[in-house]
Formats: sequence, structure tokens, C-alpha cells
Amino acid sequence: MTRSVAVFSLLLGPFLCPPALPQAPTPGIPPPKQDRSYHLLREEDDWSFLADPAKRQEFWDPIKYIRLWPCRNDWFLSIGGEAREIWEQIGNDNWGQQPFMNAYFNERYMLYFDVHYGKHVRSFIELKSGLNSYRIGGPRPIDEKKLDFQAGFLEVGTSTGAGSIALRVGRQELEYGSGRLLDVREGPNVRLSFDGFMVKSKIDSWQIDGFAVRPDLDKPGYFDNAPNHGVGFWGVYATRSLPRKVSLDVYYLGLDRKQTTFERGTALEERHTLGARISRPVATEQPGLDFDYEGLWQFGTFGSGNIRAWTVASETGYRFPTVRLKPRLSAKADISSGDHPNSKTLGTFNPLFPKGNYFGVLATTGPGPINFIDVHPHVETTFPHGVTVSVDWIFQWRESLQDGVYAVPGFLIRAADGSLARFVGHRPGTEIRWQANRHVWFQADYGIFYAGKFLKETQPGRNLNYWALWAGYKF
Repeated sequence: MTRSVAVFSLLLGPFLCPPALPQAPTPGIPPPKQDRSYHLLREEDDWSFLADPAKRQEFWDPIKYIRLWPCRNDWFLSIGGEAREIWEQIGNDNWGQQPFMNAYFNERYMLYFDVHYGKHVRSFIELKSGLNSYRIGGPRPIDEKKLDFQAGFLEVGTSTGAGSIALRVGRQELEYGSGRLLDVREGPNVRLSFDGFMVKSKIDSWQIDGFAVRPDLDKPGYFDNAPNHGVGFWGVYATRSLPRKVSLDVYYLGLDRKQTTFERGTALEERHTLGARISRPVATEQPGLDFDYEGLWQFGTFGSGNIRAWTVASETGYRFPTVRLKPRLSAKADISSGDHPNSKTLGTFNPLFPKGNYFGVLATTGPGPINFIDVHPHVETTFPHGVTVSVDWIFQWRESLQDGVYAVPGFLIRAADGSLARFVGHRPGTEIRWQANRHVWFQADYGIFYAGKFLKETQPGRNLNYWALWAGYKF
């Protein structure tokens, strides 16, 4: 009998928790912070602090921390999600190529399950459903995805703390820096995800991520997404903090696309991007300067020719948090290369996988950051009760007169067609947002893109109108 008890204890001992036995912190891993914010990447939400029952004070807290093993705080499940509704209306889309008012309703629902099996194993699953109603011409790929996995990965290792390293395999989202090159495509109804693997590590003061993935083909049905085998994407992205709240990013990104279309034609594209970014966040307590400066060089091959492209992007702002309405004044100035067809080398910049609302208002239409020069002043004010009001104005020109205008995702929407006009147009816009509480928000956008000389010469050149009403809930 004694021997049987000993064997039983040996087998189950690791799964039984001795009474009143505290868990020692793991060296190099800081204790959990009480952070209740909802991140753009929901995988970054950390609810481990709710292991302390005294901190479970809000309505959703019971599902934010569900213990999976008795007396083991690091075995737990977190559940969260969101609902987002948008009424969007576009008049004269593509400056009159669709000469009518197209109004439609988009719905998006997301639900995630984040399971921690101790400190070194984790699985994360996120479901998405994007629905579209009333759009003339039917939903675009960015409008509708009835039901599928937005994310589904297994992570082994430790992704936080000094000297950490973790391997992540499966479907996941990528978002780095300002989102100029790599973002989740938050503005449109259907977010972007990738299939592949990633290694996350913390070496000295550097956070270094390396990945090799394929973007998902968004099909409109149920659980029918698949990796796009015509596109390979890989890279290394490293970040570190510098004095005075400054951050430094350096990166290499590689793209292999079997078929890409620019103004000069369609061919196989293999493109490599080397870049650096330096930034400081917006001041929150004392008046201060914020900035975001980025430059990059692209090289590779397009068909039988080479690629030489580049971009320089800047944003400089100053906030007055101690002044009434806490105004922030800022200005962006950007330039990216276009093509010169007489050369054998492709000069058109490729923004890879940029944020959907690259220029704020006009989240799903209008020109993108390719073959362009822009100046973009912006004013933001903060009112009581979580209301912010922003007003901006974009002025845009072509960098190369022999290349056309491209959409944000990178496809050509207006060929040069022999026009020597440089000015594309200008767009004033306004955004009003009410963050009613941590969960509920509302937003209204309006913008009108006045066609410039280039658009009028290449026809059609009507003014493009855009407005949208948003409502969202996160938990």
C-alpha cells in the first residue's frame, strides 16, 4: 500500500500544488503590470495580473483570467474581442471612374482565446467575421470575410524579459514601426494576416524579430483562407530605446512576388528593403516635441531588369498638454520614388503591406504612398469626456512625371498617359472621435479630394467625396 501511494505521488506530484507554496519569479522576467489597455494586436494584451482576485473588479474580468490548473497562476485562459460597425460612403470613387455615390454598411466581429500553459508555451486563436451590405458592385476583398481565423499560432519559449527567445508558428499579424511598410490593415473591414513562423528575441537593449511568412488570400467564405503561394515575405526587424524617450528601428525586408504590375508592365518581382527609423512619442504631460523620421532603400529585380527605389518620410509635431484643449500641431512631408520607363531599372517604390488608413481619412480609397510627394499639416484638439477633433490637409504631387498614381495597396489606379502635370490634388479632412469609455468609441470622418491638373488631364477628374460613421466596442 505504501509503495502504491509513493508511485501515485510520483506520477501526480508535478500537477499538485502544495498548500501555501508561493511561486518564485522567473529571473529576467518582470512581474505582471496592471495594464488594462486594448492593443492593436490583441495578442499583446496581458491579463496575468488578474491572478490576484482582489484586482478582478470589472465586468469582463472573470473571462480575462480563467485559471486552468489549481494553484498555478501561469496556466490560464484569456478571452476577448470586439465589434465594429461602419457606414461608409464614397462619391466619384477613383475621381469619377465610378461616377456615383456608393454607400454601404460594414460589420466586423472578432473573438480571441489566449491560452498560457506555464511560462514557456502559449497558443493564441483569433476568429474574424467581416460582413458587407448594400455596396454597389458587391464587396471587395477588404470588405467581406464571413468567418475565418485571423490568427492561430503556437509560441514556445519566452517572448518578454532580458535574454528571452521564443518561436512562433502559425497564422499571425505583423505590425512594426509607423505602419508605413508593415501593418494589420486596420482601417478596412478585413484585417491582414500571414502564415509562417517568427522568432522573437531580446538581446541586450535590442528587441529583434525575424520572420518568414506568406500573406493570406482573403476569400469571402467560411474558413477558406489560405496562404498566397505566389508571394513570399521575410525579414528582420530590430528596435531599441535611446535617451530622451527616443526609439531607433533598423530593418531588412524581403519580398518575392510571382506577378506584380506597375505602369511599365507585369513581371516577377524580387525586392529587398533596407531602412531605419527614429522616433519620439507624442508628449502627454509636459509640452514637447515629437517626431517620426524614416528612410529606406529598395533594390532587387523586376523581370529581366533591376529595381532601385527609395522613400523618405517625416512627421514633426508639438503638443501643449498644459494648454486648454491640449492642441497638437504637426506636419508630415514625404517623398517616394517613381519610375522612368526609358531606363531598364524599375524606380517605383513598393510600400509592401502598409496600414489601410495610411493618410487617415479616406481609409479605403484614394492615392497611396507610391510615386508621390506630399505635404500634410495636421491639428488635433482634445475636449472633455474623451472627445478629440482633428483637421488636416494633404497636398500631393507625382515624383516622376513618367509614372502614374497608385492605390495604398500598390496597384495602379491612374496611368501617366503622357501627362506632364505634377500636381495630383489636395484633400482637406476632419475626424471627430469620442472614446466614451475604455470599451466604447464612436467616430465620424469626412474628406473631399479635389482633383488636380494631372487627374483632370488624364480624365476623369472629378472631386472624390468620402465620409464614414464608426462605432466600436472592445472587451
